[in-house]
Amino acid sequence: MILSAILGLPAVHLIDIIDVVLVAALVFYIYRMVKGSNVMLIFWALIILLIAWRAADLLGMRLLGALLSAVASVGLLALIVIFQPEIRRFLLFLGTKTQIDESWFKRFQFWKHNIQNKQTINYEAYINACMHMSQSKTGALIVFKRKNEVDDLINTGERIDALASSALLEALFFKNSPLHDGAVIAHGNTILAARCILPVTSRLDIDPNLGLRHRSAIGVTEQLDVLSVIVSEETGAISYAIDGEIHHDITPVELRQALERYEC
Repeated sequence: MILSAILGLPAVHLIDIIDVVLVAALVFYIYRMVKGSNVMLIFWALIILLIAWRAADLLGMRLLGALLSAVASVGLLALIVIFQPEIRRFLLFLGTKTQIDESWFKRFQFWKHNIQNKQTINYEAYINACMHMSQSKTGALIVFKRKNEVDDLINTGERIDALASSALLEALFFKNSPLHDGAVIAHGNTILAARCILPVTSRLDIDPNLGLRHRSAIGVTEQLDVLSVIVSEETGAISYAIDGEIHHDITPVELRQALERYEC
């Protein structure tokens, strides 16, 4: 505040700093959300229109300014229509991050019980199945539910509700199996559903050599709080996707670490 008085600038308060930080964080997240998609081109077009509007206003160009003002007046409605998928993804993100499944009292009370449950998850069933399918170059896509419900995904396929095992997973993804096409939904020691249809990412900045299976694995993690594991049919490489980012060609040890880290 003393420096502001010396330089003749308005006083800066703590709330002003918090305000700037929050706006910067919001703009950064929106930029990261639309980066690499067609929406990014629209984003820059809107920035150019706003700059042109202000320039026309400052230069006294009344006709151009009135035209751009008319465009801006319907801009909010246009933004809602154009950015509908991104707005939905942003709201899902907020819901995922702010959801409180248990009170702190329950978390403290059942802490030991939760630790025991995590230790009893049979990750080997998934890891061994992925290793065997990798060796035989059998394409596979397994989506692991985390904290939020995935009923919409499950309803697109066939309910299984069976104990997870390597043999069952390999049978589901066997090429002649009627359930091999699509994704398997799993949670803990249970295979919830098979032959599920996933949303496909619309990003343009991912590897163009990635097929529909990998794009679906990325797309579902952009919209839901899940982790997806992919076995490539072409190369046999194992990958996983989380929060819209894909990690290629991982080892069985790295797969276990990912499943444990993200509490699948």
